[in-house]
Amino acid sequence: MTENPTPPASPSGASGDTGLATVAHATVFTGFLIPLILWLVGRERSAFTDTEGKEALNFGILVTIGYVAANVLGQIGLGFFGWLLNLAVFVIALIFGIQGAVAASKGQGYRYPFTLRLVS
Repeated sequence: MTENPTPPASPSGASGDTGLATVAHATVFTGFLIPLILWLVGRERSAFTDTEGKEALNFGILVTIGYVAANVLGQIGLGFFGWLLNLAVFVIALIFGIQGAVAASKGQGYRYPFTLRLVS
């Protein structure tokens, strides 16, 4: 009886590595907390999850700053502009998050068009 050889290590972004990265990108519209948790859980599992988790986390930080700015505008009497900024941040984060999730699910890296690179 011969044993099956162990399967070769999957390349970066193979199907087993994409789950947490995909979810991290898909949840950036919520802010930084969920991408942070997913990155902390998955960063040791694969380089792909580490890289994509950091990318989603950095964009999530920017999204959180946008939400805070919108709330500040709302509190100082510029409620309409605060609401408008909040909506714009949500829509932009949702669109880019979906694009990132689709790319990560295919095992491809995704870079947000604009973000703060605070976590490297």
